[in-house]
Amino acid sequence: MAVRLALAALAIVVAAPCLAQAPLTPPPLPGLPPGVTPEAIQRMLDAAGGPPPARAEAAPAVPPRAVEPAPPPAPEPESPAEAFYAPRLPSGTSPLRQFGYDTFAGLPVGGPGAVAALPPGYLLGPDDEIVVTLRGRVARNITARIDRDGRLTLPDLAPIPAAGRSLGQLRAELDARLARELPGTEAFVAVGAVRQVQVFVGGEVVRPGFQALTSLASVLDALAAAGGVKRTGSLRAIRIDGPGGTRRVDLYGVLSGRGEAPDLSLTAGDRIVVPPLGGTVAIAGEVGRPAIYELPPEVPVLPLREALALAGDTLRPQGVRFLLQQFDAAGRSSFAEIAPDRALRRGDLVMVLPSLQALVGQVRLSGHVLLPQLRSRGAAPTLRRLVGDPRQIRPDPYLRFAALIRVDPATRLKRVQPFDLGRLLAGQGDVPLADEDEVVLLGRAEIAWLSGPAVQRVLRGEAPPEDCPALAQLAVLAAGSPERFANVTGLGVIEAGPARCPEVFVEHPDLAAAALETAVLLTGEVRRPGIYPLAAEATLADLLAVAGGPTDTADLRNVELTRVVRIEGASAAPVERFLLDIESRNFAAVRVAPRDAVRFARVFIDRDTGPVRLAGEFVRPGVYDIRRGERLSDLIQRAGGLTREAYPFGAVFTRESVRVRQQEGFERAARELETSLLQVAAGRAVSAPAGRPSVDLGDAIRAGRELAASLREARAAGRMVVEANPAVLAARPELDLLLEPGDLLVVPKRPNDVSVVGAVLNPGALQFRSGQRAGDYLRAAGGAQRFADTSRAFVVLPNGQTQPAGLSSWNFSPEPIPPGSMVVVPQDPSPFETWGFIRDLTQLLSQISISAAALAVIARETR
Repeated sequence: MAVRLALAALAIVVAAPCLAQAPLTPPPLPGLPPGVTPEAIQRMLDAAGGPPPARAEAAPAVPPRAVEPAPPPAPEPESPAEAFYAPRLPSGTSPLRQFGYDTFAGLPVGGPGAVAALPPGYLLGPDDEIVVTLRGRVARNITARIDRDGRLTLPDLAPIPAAGRSLGQLRAELDARLARELPGTEAFVAVGAVRQVQVFVGGEVVRPGFQALTSLASVLDALAAAGGVKRTGSLRAIRIDGPGGTRRVDLYGVLSGRGEAPDLSLTAGDRIVVPPLGGTVAIAGEVGRPAIYELPPEVPVLPLREALALAGDTLRPQGVRFLLQQFDAAGRSSFAEIAPDRALRRGDLVMVLPSLQALVGQVRLSGHVLLPQLRSRGAAPTLRRLVGDPRQIRPDPYLRFAALIRVDPATRLKRVQPFDLGRLLAGQGDVPLADEDEVVLLGRAEIAWLSGPAVQRVLRGEAPPEDCPALAQLAVLAAGSPERFANVTGLGVIEAGPARCPEVFVEHPDLAAAALETAVLLTGEVRRPGIYPLAAEATLADLLAVAGGPTDTADLRNVELTRVVRIEGASAAPVERFLLDIESRNFAAVRVAPRDAVRFARVFIDRDTGPVRLAGEFVRPGVYDIRRGERLSDLIQRAGGLTREAYPFGAVFTRESVRVRQQEGFERAARELETSLLQVAAGRAVSAPAGRPSVDLGDAIRAGRELAASLREARAAGRMVVEANPAVLAARPELDLLLEPGDLLVVPKRPNDVSVVGAVLNPGALQFRSGQRAGDYLRAAGGAQRFADTSRAFVVLPNGQTQPAGLSSWNFSPEPIPPGSMVVVPQDPSPFETWGFIRDLTQLLSQISISAAALAVIARETR
């Protein structure tokens, strides 16, 4: 049993890495007795000294963890030399680094090992491992080391002096001895492991001290083992002291690849000393390797040509200038342009700049093209050659206006020269191109934007959006000269147009103003009215091809053409209008010019646009188109008249224009009420004694806020009081209403109830009783509440009219009320009247009640 427990515990311990992400309560292990948990097993193993060693094949496979990438090394801080040159560089120039110091970061520590065959000239020394393979009479492999006395001892041979000799000399010596002492035996000699040498590295290095290197290591390996040279140390005056004497090493020959490579070999006991940094110069700008370079040791100057060679030479083969910044005797910074043969002194900074940053022989095609092109003027000397291939133009271009943007060589100002793209593609109107010309093509989407809401609002004087430079410039031009864009201000706002500023007008803000100045305004009965720029005279057929043509309702016999006639030498330009008869549809015969306006009038149609709806008790209810001048009686007759159950006195007639005015009245009354509340509350707070607020004022303010909220939530019906009885309309034609599109007439069935609402004890609908008055229905509803104002009670009649209810003795009304009426008893408005909140509360309540009653009838009869 103990063995089973130990094996089970072993499986748990081995699988612990895989269970690290398992649930906190693992399932019971198979084979364990009841009540034995893995925790108990672990405690037993800990007490026994740990689990037994596991077999390798029993260990489950553990998936390798993903190795997180090491964070990038922090940038090294500026050295004193780099900080010295940084403030002197022009704004936007990358900071300069000292040349060569980053080389040591990539070198391996310890130097190279003997990973390949060593050259015959390799000098042997103590602790070098020699591998000798004998073949022939004697066949064996021997591995031996050169001892401290410099001798190599091999079996059956006398010791051979090896230290200080080259590998080739050792091979020759061994061949000679074998020929004398073991004839018929051939030897193959190789170095198995090279010896270790101790080298001291001091001075301006990161980790000065003794470094253990292989005998193959060089000066660079020793410096890398010491952490590299600090940026305060010299790379051109490194001193090597050793048994062979003292020498200086200039690493620029190795790092820059120029000049002779220095002797970088090391021997045991060498000392490497890195002195402080010497004089420096900086090369920046258009060179292959901008950096800070150290002057040669004991040389006060460096020719500019040699400094440029260190910096990888200039990027431009020609057309460069050298701007020298140096300090004079007083420490002042001075600038001078120098020649390449000039010598640089310590602390000089040379900026390599282009002589002239100018574009020569370049033209560009952009805008509504598949891919913007940069061409040489030699390959595309004219517009035709640049734009001639239609395959490079995107679908749906605008042919009547494109732009040639040319830079004036004298003033460097851009000028927009419009041209007709359609004529150019047809082989007409070719123009020679100049250097830096840019041809911009437009599409129909960009032209539609000129007719959109953003442009039209700016032309009306509104502030332009911040994300469109073209509109900002257009606003300035329109404000300075309102008549400049008078030819396109009669369009109005087309809300369906694109609102976002096209990219072509962001890149070329002048293009929008140039297009609007030469535009033709096309309005009226065309499918796409708008603003259409023209580079030159065109036909009306060209414009209509873009605008989709005239609509079916256009009156082609009365097309209006407005033109500004310019007379040379005259101070005024009269406006002339022409009526054109183009019923033949010969639109190509009509010539239009920039700044013209063409309007297609609508042909007179007797039918009004829009239907009128009849609902309720009609023989044929539904939606009817009306003709101009049609009246209510005519429409009722078209619908077959009223049914026998119809109640024309309760007809509900609504009109959209009336509804809009009523809704505006509700909103205006709510604003006036809230303004009055604020004024009264402020005045009362000033005049009231401290600590004694007015209870009446608080109640009035709360009630006023509730009434304002009710006014805003109220939905106007737009009801008009009309006569809908055909017999009355026939007897009194002056009551016959003239219909408008969108009207609604609902004739309900004869009702059999009367509603009582407002400040009553039991509001609701009561059965109609012939001859009863408003007071009778009020008593049937339980009577008025305590705070009711019966003197202001009113009755809303079925036709929408209102009249006093006549509940008080001074305004008693003996007339009975008809079925379908509504008796409204308002609350006492005395708090409002005291503070002057509302002039006529009864009128507001009556309007809301009329709208509510009308909406109820409409909802009931149009289900």
